[in-house]
Amino acid sequence: MHIEVNQLDKHFGDFHAVHDVSFKIEKGRLIGLLGPSGGGKTSILRMLAGLETPDAGDILFHGKRVNDLPPQERGIGFVFQNYALFKHMTVYDNIAFGLKVKKQSKDQIRERVMSLVELTGLKGFEHRYPNQLSGGQRQRVAFARALAPEPQLLLLDEPFAAIDAKIRQELRTWLKDMIERLGITSIFVTHDQDEAIEVADEIMIINKGRLEQKGTPWDIYKNPHTQFVASFIGESTIVSEVHKLKGFEDAALWSNTKALIRPEYIEVGKSDEFSIISATESGRIKNIHFRGSEWMIEVQVGDVTLITYRSLEKDALQPGEEVNVLVHRAYLFNDTDSWIIENKLKEDPMPVHI
Repeated sequence: MHIEVNQLDKHFGDFHAVHDVSFKIEKGRLIGLLGPSGGGKTSILRMLAGLETPDAGDILFHGKRVNDLPPQERGIGFVFQNYALFKHMTVYDNIAFGLKVKKQSKDQIRERVMSLVELTGLKGFEHRYPNQLSGGQRQRVAFARALAPEPQLLLLDEPFAAIDAKIRQELRTWLKDMIERLGITSIFVTHDQDEAIEVADEIMIINKGRLEQKGTPWDIYKNPHTQFVASFIGESTIVSEVHKLKGFEDAALWSNTKALIRPEYIEVGKSDEFSIISATESGRIKNIHFRGSEWMIEVQVGDVTLITYRSLEKDALQPGEEVNVLVHRAYLFNDTDSWIIENKLKEDPMPVHI
């Protein structure tokens, strides 16, 4: 299903929930609507589903305007974060519900339901009730029920929010694989950036009712268009006077700019670990946090605290220890643009006098 949204706008009283949002989605893509709570993600999803009416703008499916179509005529499957299963119905009857509403024959219903039971890994649970299932199993039933009428568009509102971390990780992989096999256009809302990056083909960053950026997870991470996107995706530090760092003096040429420095752009260690000492800053370890496969390090450089990671294979550092800090690159931002600046001393190191 080709989806096109043009200048979508929505108010709830005095609150401007969605502001002039436009985007296009190609058939078969899995799109993550990502952003902070209250940013407008669910409002957009509900307008696509027909559960809310836009104040302005157009929603088109296959070039046909659907603003005035009721939900049941839009060809949409909807999965809610709280499952919304019928407690008095078995797994089989929950999945079959939409097919019975469409008055399909018992044979057609049984064939479709059993196919989805197999697809979603629920074989053997057909006659159980929701309270006899785990959270992950209940969410799989919700997926199967949404898919049963063969919708052209699948909408998921924080589908993993009510599930514990281990099962959530398993379901992410399962969902991506299932949607790729089915080829169904899907949009899911989340405020979990790891979830969006892992699952989505493309991400739309929504903030304060506006679409900040749309692109692949890699493009958005490597080339953020706004300061909000850069600071929201991944861990980072905002530095207002990056020109004071060695190798970044040229940043002073641009007024009203700030820099964002990601952890992977920073190296911290002892002096003998660096080949170009002239490009490093002096720093002091502020805090060290064990992250399983590596150390997360907070290091103070002047009046700025930077965050980076260090391999467990390297010599351990201690809080309060004096270290060398090499910043490889940074994103610069102003009101209209963003770009990357490299540490020039790495390319043209200052001569060392012996």
